[in-house]
Amino acid sequence: MTQPQQNGDSPLGFLYALGAYGIWGILPLYMKQLSHIDPAEIIAHRVIWSLPIAAAVLIARGRTGDVRAAFARPRLLAMAALTAALITVNWLTYVWAITNNHAMEAALGYYINPLFSISLAALLLGERLGRLQLVAVGLAALAVIILTLETGSLPTVAIVLTFSWGFYAFFKRSLPLGPNQGFMLEVLILFLPALAYLIWLESNGGGHFGRNWTDTLLLIGCGPVTAIPLMFYANGAKLLRLSTIGVMQYITPTMVFLIALFFFNEPFEGARRIAFPLIWAALFIYSFTLIRDARARRRVAQMKTALRPE
Repeated sequence: MTQPQQNGDSPLGFLYALGAYGIWGILPLYMKQLSHIDPAEIIAHRVIWSLPIAAAVLIARGRTGDVRAAFARPRLLAMAALTAALITVNWLTYVWAITNNHAMEAALGYYINPLFSISLAALLLGERLGRLQLVAVGLAALAVIILTLETGSLPTVAIVLTFSWGFYAFFKRSLPLGPNQGFMLEVLILFLPALAYLIWLESNGGGHFGRNWTDTLLLIGCGPVTAIPLMFYANGAKLLRLSTIGVMQYITPTMVFLIALFFFNEPFEGARRIAFPLIWAALFIYSFTLIRDARARRRVAQMKTALRPE
């Protein structure tokens, strides 16, 4: 997702972004309570119960017409179907990782994602990477190589999360809809398949909805914990500078990493003790370039203002 470049940071935007990243950061604790339920069923409920929240926001803002108009544009619908498919893959992988004791690998994927995104922009959009950015991408690639050499295979969860979210954000840029309207359209596209799957599951005795109050409430709660942070993020990103949102995005994987280490007792040894510091170093370098470039843009803007005739 993209946002216009901001001249300054709004306190409200900061609160929105902090709320989004904070909710995403503690989400593993919530999803862990659903470990006995198949990830596909969890994702179906995420879709079903996100719809009323997304709809309520658009109704309150009077923007439902944007979504209705989208259904008359086949190309826009096709793009929304693609982003809906990508976010579904991302959600499924994430939920599977949390419920199957791979939360640390999920954190790795979200750490790598911003570096993958700038690489994607360079490859597909022709954007040039600075020398420090190339160093950061190289360190991230080295971390993945080290993990691969130790296990004999790629860190699949991290790679799938990185690619699915990276391409989701990339194609989301081409969706000519506001972020809330785009999310609503994606949920609408996924709604009927999700509902059909849940009906089939319940008819075969495999569903968990309604079995007990705990599971039922947790499954309903999948809607708010999905929709609310996404909408917080969408609104916060419009009120913050790109450099600020770029640095704040590391809140989530850091929280997930700490939860995996101290709450889920996942191992942090061997190649991980080399790979994660490499990723952290890469992100430090990348963040430095974001802040440096933002300051340079502000200096140029200030000079232009000072030279402007009264």
